[in-house]
Amino acid sequence: MAASPVTIVCLNDYAAMYQVFESAGALSGHALVNLNSGTPAEAHTAAVWAAERDLDYLDGAIMVPPPLIGYDGSVLLYSGARDVLDRHQEILAGLGDPRHLGADPGLAVLFNTALLGMMYATLNGFLHAAALTDSAGVPAAEFAEIALGWFMPVVLDPASLAEQAPNLDKGAYPGDQGTMQMNLNALEHIARTSVEQGVHPAQPQLMKQLAEQAVAQGHGTENYFALFEILKNPGAETPASRAAEHPQQLVGPYRGMTSIRTKSPVSSAELSRHSRPGEEGLYA
Repeated sequence: MAASPVTIVCLNDYAAMYQVFESAGALSGHALVNLNSGTPAEAHTAAVWAAERDLDYLDGAIMVPPPLIGYDGSVLLYSGARDVLDRHQEILAGLGDPRHLGADPGLAVLFNTALLGMMYATLNGFLHAAALTDSAGVPAAEFAEIALGWFMPVVLDPASLAEQAPNLDKGAYPGDQGTMQMNLNALEHIARTSVEQGVHPAQPQLMKQLAEQAVAQGHGTENYFALFEILKNPGAETPASRAAEHPQQLVGPYRGMTSIRTKSPVSSAELSRHSRPGEEGLYA
């Protein structure tokens, strides 16, 4: 390794990489490109470890099966110092199209995890759907004709999902074409049908629970993409919990008085004692 200006490793995990390099001796001034799987925290730790040893460091992720490495269409993700990628562009391009995601060394493994999560969610959706139709004796090949030949390309067209991405960034989820409550009704049907047909119900039950949480947090009249807010902030308060933890405060002439809707309201006599004409019942 000492004779080469760049070393590319793809081992079982970060611990294996540390073990190999500690036994390899000094490689000060060389570049290390790490294609191990792991987490962003592990990538950040590896970047610090490399800097302490005067190693230029890139963290990376292989996004295709091993037989496709080096072929057209293969993509590898990289994050870390851009100049390291630029200096070794020719070598890295031989493995596949190198995509630099940013200076944060954790981005490559984060993108890898996000994309694999999407892959497994898609596969599990198809497998669960095929299990549902299998419960009625329909062969998977027959189901695939309509599921993959029509439903996925038309109803879940990637272009239509891409059009929604800016709305995720803006937090805009107009419900004019369908609401979260409507989707919750559909998820309830899927969960109930799974139980009735003897198909594992955990997957639709989880989706139902997430939609229920979205409705509870005030997204019932927004569209299904509002679930993004629940996934980003799983511990966010619901309106009910906010009311319990933060009693509603009266404003105007009632400032300092407290009304909790779940308890007895402030009496009309008490309100009239503090009010001025036109200000009756003014709440924050």
